[in-house]
Amino acid sequence: MEYTKPALSYAQQADLLLSRGLEGDRERIISALRSVQYYRLAGYFHPFQNPETEQFRPRTSFEDVWTRYVFDRQLKLTVFDAIERIEVCIRSRLANVLAMGFEDPFAYANDPAALPYMNPEARHSFLEEIKKETARSEEDFVLHFRRKYGNEHVFLPVWMAVELMTFGSVRRLYKGMEKGRRKAVAESLGIEDAVLVSWLDTLNAVRNVCAHHDRLWNRTMRMKPKIPKKDSRWSIPIRIDNGALFGVLSICRYALRIIAPTSQWHKRLAELLDKYPSIPLREMGFPEDWETSPIWRQG
Repeated sequence: MEYTKPALSYAQQADLLLSRGLEGDRERIISALRSVQYYRLAGYFHPFQNPETEQFRPRTSFEDVWTRYVFDRQLKLTVFDAIERIEVCIRSRLANVLAMGFEDPFAYANDPAALPYMNPEARHSFLEEIKKETARSEEDFVLHFRRKYGNEHVFLPVWMAVELMTFGSVRRLYKGMEKGRRKAVAESLGIEDAVLVSWLDTLNAVRNVCAHHDRLWNRTMRMKPKIPKKDSRWSIPIRIDNGALFGVLSICRYALRIIAPTSQWHKRLAELLDKYPSIPLREMGFPEDWETSPIWRQG
């Protein structure tokens, strides 16, 4: 089918929304659309609309929609902060395991046995990406290494290289490692290797949502993290669902309790939820009495 819809001015977009029953000041809506594109807001319109006609439910105001957009923006900043802490920790622990496991600090690049679960094609792609990141880096430690050792080494020692990797490369590094080393990293977080693999996949996907400013608050998780089956804290008295955002938030809370015990992240999240009482927590996967979960209880 050919796409034949014409482009609409900001005023025409506002008139379209008003014609579909959205309540609000026309100039206010036009002003908002100048700052946030129509299709970025569209995901926040949908919960208020009839999916077949796109008509808004009675008494739906533009401020209702805008509140959810603003909440989601602040939520993404909060979630991104947690993922950043977790990612930095994983980088540190991977570097330590590889550095202490091989005499050669360049083993990840020089010795295929250092990454036995990474096939030759994937390994080549992985190393090429690291070379590119190294070549364009302006970090002081990289510039110093190039000046002093660049005539002898194309790659950086592993403890430097991990700091330049994308989160996607960090995931590939972890998945490529020998199982015993992966297990050591996972056990330092109190979980199994398969669980950590799934958490890295999910956190990377959510990180990308945050980085690209996509809608997060009521998103269904396509990349579903595994929930630790042997740890009753994930199921009693509250069963934590892995298909909604609450599951990801619970992973963040669990991990931060281990890697940053004094973190007040959970309190900042609670304050954000309290600041926006109109946001339906059920659409984020929050169960009733979620705060009674051992994962979330204070202390």
